[in-house]
Order: sequence, then structure tokens, then C-alpha cells
Amino acid sequence: MIPPRFLSSTPLLRTFRLFSSSHQLSIFLANSAFNPSIYTPNVKEAGTLITPRKLKNRFPFMGLFRSAGKVYKPATDVNLGPDSKESYLHANVKAPRVAGLLVKIFVWILESRIIGPLVVYILKKDNLIHKLVSFAVIREPPLFTNTHNWEDIAEHNVVLVKHELSPAERVQEVLDCLPPNLESILTDPASSFQRWTVRDFSSAYKSGETTPLAVAKRFLAAVKESTDLQMAFFINYNAQDILRQAEESTLRYKRGSPVSAMDGILVAIKDEIDCLPYPTTGGTKWLHKVRPCTNDARCVKQLRSCGAIFVGKTNMHELGAGTSGINPHYGSTRNPYNINRVSGGSSSGSAAAVCAGLCPVALGVDGGGSVRMPAALCGVVGFKPTSGRLSNSGVLPLNWTVGMPGILAATVEDALIVYAAISGNLPDQQASLQPELNFPLLTSTQSITNIKLAKYGEWFNDCTSEIRNCCDKALQMLYKHYGWKTVAVTVPEIEEMRLAHYITIGSECTASLAPHLEILNFAEIGWDARVALRVYGSFSSKDYLNAQRLRNRQMYFHKKIFERADVIVTPTTGVTAYPLLSDALTSGELDYINGAALVRFSIAGNFLGLPTITVMVGYDKGGLPIGLQFIGRPWSEATLLHLAFAMEALCIGSYKKPQVFYDLLKKE
Repeated sequence: MIPPRFLSSTPLLRTFRLFSSSHQLSIFLANSAFNPSIYTPNVKEAGTLITPRKLKNRFPFMGLFRSAGKVYKPATDVNLGPDSKESYLHANVKAPRVAGLLVKIFVWILESRIIGPLVVYILKKDNLIHKLVSFAVIREPPLFTNTHNWEDIAEHNVVLVKHELSPAERVQEVLDCLPPNLESILTDPASSFQRWTVRDFSSAYKSGETTPLAVAKRFLAAVKESTDLQMAFFINYNAQDILRQAEESTLRYKRGSPVSAMDGILVAIKDEIDCLPYPTTGGTKWLHKVRPCTNDARCVKQLRSCGAIFVGKTNMHELGAGTSGINPHYGSTRNPYNINRVSGGSSSGSAAAVCAGLCPVALGVDGGGSVRMPAALCGVVGFKPTSGRLSNSGVLPLNWTVGMPGILAATVEDALIVYAAISGNLPDQQASLQPELNFPLLTSTQSITNIKLAKYGEWFNDCTSEIRNCCDKALQMLYKHYGWKTVAVTVPEIEEMRLAHYITIGSECTASLAPHLEILNFAEIGWDARVALRVYGSFSSKDYLNAQRLRNRQMYFHKKIFERADVIVTPTTGVTAYPLLSDALTSGELDYINGAALVRFSIAGNFLGLPTITVMVGYDKGGLPIGLQFIGRPWSEATLLHLAFAMEALCIGSYKKPQVFYDLLKKE
């Protein structure tokens, strides 16, 4: 047995203590809350969970470290109004940024069979996981699925979509909901920068100004050019397959028979979604070896049936276990607004590709903000519908109850068009489990009135002053132009929700990947991912059950808040894109402070299954994008898209061209 006094004096543990002050592990957990996978990084212990009972048997003195759990009052007794006495729990982060050798030392400590379990236990205690979740007393029963009653939800200024329509027919239906000339509504004549939209490409193809084949060739030239800048947009792309698709689309346009407005549109797919002919790596060097891709994901099938051209699998943070987009295996995706800044994660390549003009739309996966955060950092639209609205078929099964496909797009209308293609009743789901599909009527930005925006001031303001001022200005613009009022509310237990979400996503990944753990060679995993994976293996069934109790409470809180307002509004991230440093490119990095700030506003959309969207509303003094996020009522995608469209209309004239941008519709 190793005496506690000896542990506190060892050089390795002193190194470890850099990471163990209050909240630092919880911030790392935030940094890893996207599509994490859980492992026990010792091959001999692969697939096993280190439970509190096992720890107590291994370390009899463990009881000395046990925290008293928080006793939660009944959810019905919590005041959600602006006069609430519920306190906002800030993350107290005092951890250094670590990369290179120190990351490797930290991994060695965590993977040690002797010290590792104790270190993880102390980390969880110091960062309030034990107090707020593991040992907490919670009266509410567990809630395992984020299902929502939709019978009382009414949306205005929408078109009801017939469930029997094909994806291509839904695309045509949604085109009728758009203004005939987007430029007249959204584009400031003084603006020198314009992102090409799906309709721009479709119009150019129909008029003969260009062809899908010509655009595909420009795309391939741009991707080749981007390698000089080490942009790392893609993990995999196949020029021959791209040209084949483009030739077929070009022929359809020549014949006057395009499948839909999506025919010939370049679409990038996050390498977490199955899309033939590519393997699905999940950003790893090994996952595709044990899980071969044999078919398209359902969302890919739907877009393919509309004539879309798939241009490859985009880069992502390894296993989705981080917010930066740094990947030591395939290169780290750089931010097109500043190539020395991160793009955000984990759908990093998808966001950056849209930002750089390589495609007007891309698909990502959002398990904890993985679509919305990189969208905000790269200045594009990021949209995650209600849980259950889109199919997870063909998506890596890493987080069953929190993750789902999401859309990254140049504009809100592009997000709507792709949403039309990939939504609709699912083949494995009864029609009664979700309401019928509505599309917003976007022929005018003024068509919805009396909107109330819920704002929790302490939470909203927990960001940089530049982001806070920019987002406050955006709310003032909404009131000035549309009369939409901001309503003060309290959203309690936000930090508790984040920890509960992390435990949930980690535990689900444990069960999903357990069959592969015993054959896994951990030398193939990046160092920062190994830190995350070591912690994931420590959660117990009690942790998971208490996390679901907290989920139940949050469902109640948000339901009550939506009785006071139509949406909840927050900044999308707490910081803008931070520096991408060279020492992280091969080893990854542990940047707790920035990771916490990026994930701060993302969790409710996933943990509670709520629809969310981010739209760019400005820039910081360094010219980096700032996003505003709308969190909607369940199944209120049409309303959410309308609000985002109206917000975009007020800001799009001030949008600036990224440093790295490829104009695929430029005239010869």
C-alpha cells in the first residue's frame, strides 16, 4: 500500500497537481464532451470499469476522500424567475495549458495501475463530480430519453409538409417558402463579401453559367492548394469519385432534368457518418478497422437521392473528444479567418470547409455542441434539430441519447434546404412519436411577432466582454427591428447539468465500444484522447443513474421556462477562436480554460434534446467570428429557423471575407 503522505510528495503527483485544483477535471470533461469514447487505457484492464467499490478495495483509506453529496430540493420548489436565489456556479479554472511532454507524463500517471485510479478519484472529488452527481441526494426518478410532448406546441407562419413526400420533393416544397430573391432581403449592396448559397449554385447550373463538373474541378484545385497552408479540411477525399458524381449531375442539367435544387451541390460529410466509398474513422487510426462502412447513413442516402455531390470525409477531433479540432493523426483543421487559430470541434473540418467556400453545406454530428461551436468559431450557421427528428442510422453509435446529425451551412436558408432533405418520418419510428414536419415561411423577416427571448443574465454574461457586448447588441437589434422582447429568467443547476451530461455521454460510449477494447492498441490513440478515455472508465452505474435524475430536473426547468418565453438565447461560446500552437500538433493539448469557455452554452441542446441554432452576429477586435445561439422548444425547428433567418438578415451585410476563401462560382 502507498501511504497518502508519500503520494502527496512524489514528483509525479506534484506534476499531476497542476491539473487537480478545483474544477480542472470538470473543465477537461467539458473539453471532451462531444462524441467521446470511453476506454480503460491499460490493455489488461480494457473494458472494465473502476467503480468506487473497487477503489475502496484497492485503497482502504479511500473513505477519507469522500465528499458529502449535495441534497437537491424538489424541482417543483425551484424559482425560475429573475428574483430567484438559485446561485450560478462558475467554473473556477486555474490550470495551465499543457502539451508535448507534460501531456505524456500526465497520461503515464493516469494509466498507472497503482496511482491512476486514486488520481482519477481525487480529480472527480476536487471537481465536484462526487458532490454534485455521484453522492448527491436527488428525489426525481431517472430519465433515460429526452422525449417531449408535442401536442400543445403551435407554430405560426409555417407550411405543413406531407409525410409521404420524398427528399427531393421536400426540397422543392421548401424552395417555395423562401424569398424569390435572397439578395434583396439579406445582402447589403455595400457589402463586398457574399457566400454562395445552394440556390446560387443551382441557378448557375440551370443558366449554363457553369456546371457541376467545373465546380468540382475548382474544388479539387482548392483542396490541393489548401495543403500548402496545412488547412487539413479532410481526412479522406477521392477525386475520381467526385468527378464521376459531377459528370452525372452535369449530364442531368444538360438534359434539363436535375433531381432537385440540391443536384450538383457539393456536400462534405464529417468522418463520423457513413458515406461510401469512404471508411468511417471517427478521427482515429483504428476504428474503421473494426467497424467497416458498408452502406450510406440515412441522411447521406437522402441527400444522394437529391443529386448532391459528396466531396469527402471532413476532419474532426479524435473520437469527438475535444473542442479544438486538433488531430495528431490527420492534421489539425485551421480556422479560415486566421490560420493560426483553432477551428473548434469536434466537427472542425465541416465548419472550416463551409467557411472557406469549399461547399455551401456540410454534415456534422452534435453530441455536446460539436456542430454549433465550430460553426460559431468559423462564422457559419450550425443547426441541431430536436432529438429524434433526424435518423442516427449510419452514425457512429457513440452516444445514443445525446448525439445526432447536425447541419453546417453558409446561410440559414441553406441549413433549411438540407434540413428539408434529411428530415421527415423515420422508417424505424412510428409517425405518432413526433409531430408533423413544418417549414417556416421566410418570404419576409417580419412575419413573426410577439417573440419572447429568455435570458439568464449571469449565464449569458459568463463570456468575454467582446462577446457579451456583441450579443447584447444583437438582442437590441432584434427588439428595434422586430419588437422581440427579452425576458429575464433563471436557469438553475447549469454546472450540474454539464457534469451529468458528461457522465451520460461517457457511460454510453463505454457500452458501445466495449467489444473493441481488448484488441485495441493504445499506441494508436492520441495523448490528449487517452487522458479523456482514462477518466471515462471510472463512472459507475450510480453515477449514470444520478445523471439521469439531474436530466429529469432539467427537463422540468426548461419546460417551465418555455412557458414564459419562446426561446432561450445565449452566446454560442464563451471565447472566440484561440491560438493553435505548434507543440499541440503532434501530441494534442489539454487546455481546460478555453475548453470550458467553448462548451459553456452547448449542453442543454444535447442533454435535453432541444433544437438549437447558431448564427454569426459580429467579430471580436481580432476579426474572429462571434455567434449567437437560440435554444428552442421541442419540435419548434420552423420557429427557430425563422428567428435565425431574421437575425442573419440584420447582420449579413457586415460579414467579412475569411483569410482563406475559395470562390467556386467565380466567372472565368
